Amino acid sequence: MEDQFRAIIEAIGENPDREGLVKTPQRAARAMEFLTQGYEQDLAEIVNGAIFPSSNDEMVIVRDIELYSMCEHHLLPFIGKCHVAYLPAGKVIGLSKIPRIVDMYSRRLQIQENLTQQIGESIRQVTEANGVAVVIEAKHLCAMMRGVEKQNSSMITSMMLGRFREDPRTRQELLSLLRTCG
Repeated sequence: MEDQFRAIIEAIGENPDREGLVKTPQRAARAMEFLTQGYEQDLAEIVNGAIFPSSNDEMVIVRDIELYSMCEHHLLPFIGKCHVAYLPAGKVIGLSKIPRIVDMYSRRLQIQENLTQQIGESIRQVTEANGVAVVIEAKHLCAMMRGVEKQNSSMITSMMLGRFREDPRTRQELLSLLRTCG
């Protein structure tokens, strides 16, 4: 990967041997490996058995999970926050596992629409919840630094599964809690 970054530096007309750029191919390769580490992770490894019996059947929300991802179209970051809610059906997931799942999928080349779906489907798979909801709001550098250059725009995506999709009251309760608790 270092050789590829060196070639990119040359292709834009820079000298990869100048003082400030000598180690940039190495640093860029390490950075890219870090930013895409989600490819090296899997759901079972992340959850690691942290599913616990519970009689709670009320809404559980983990909100304001920061996320950093890379647009698969331009290889530029998008940055935002994710809210995850689920309705337990006899078991709950360890609190830290939800942000870890968000990170696993975020740390891949991605589009926000698919990221939202992957998180929701994974939470439902491991919890077997009666409903799962995921809402992501993010700013995309591909729309801010290039193209339309809109600095204040953000994108919101959502995925509603189970009762969040089927029952408007449950969905409204979630959206109301997300608006008022923050």
